[in-house]
Amino acid sequence: MAELVNKTVELVNLWGAYEQQHPGGTLDDFFQHQIAVKTKVERTTESDGKLIPDINGKLVILLRRIGRFHIAYSNKALEGTELDQIEEFGILVTIHNMGNPIKSEAIYNNIIELSSGTNMLIRMKKKGLVTEYDDTEDKRVKRLSLTKKGEETLQVAKDQVLKVAYMMVQDLSDEEKQLCMHLLGPINKRFSGLYQKQKNKPFDEIYKENTETVEI
Repeated sequence: MAELVNKTVELVNLWGAYEQQHPGGTLDDFFQHQIAVKTKVERTTESDGKLIPDINGKLVILLRRIGRFHIAYSNKALEGTELDQIEEFGILVTIHNMGNPIKSEAIYNNIIELSSGTNMLIRMKKKGLVTEYDDTEDKRVKRLSLTKKGEETLQVAKDQVLKVAYMMVQDLSDEEKQLCMHLLGPINKRFSGLYQKQKNKPFDEIYKENTETVEI
């Protein structure tokens, strides 16, 4: 009983110290903060002549590696489904969910270059998965829809993609998955609204727009 009381006192003290530094902080913010402070932050960028990433680089590298594993396994899982790569699946999902979107919307929604996305759509049209037609109000605009074969392919591919997703994150609990999405969601939201606007700008200008201070 005494041990339980001591732990309760420790928790209250930790919350009191956190609340003083973060007056508007919520309990969710507090618990995330406690997880973070238990992780040693290393900012070493060079050791014995080797290039070692700082904490920012390590996180981005981790995300990139996981993303590449996901792409590789997804492309393997899509073999035999009429789709050649996971990006094509993403385009089918976008067309299905948005309902006859403009061609550029379907492409940019998946963070694909216009030329690459156009080539994917050409392949999918040749396979009879997608149709393209003129917008009723503006003949210069092309809209997309899925064929019956496209819808059937999407359903088969969806099952494969969900298997890959489960395989990739099965070591995490649902609570941990929710936490990951909560922490990374703001990054996705931020750049989803900026990428298309900034893609043709020089990087120095992009960096300045996205950061308040330059510290590497």
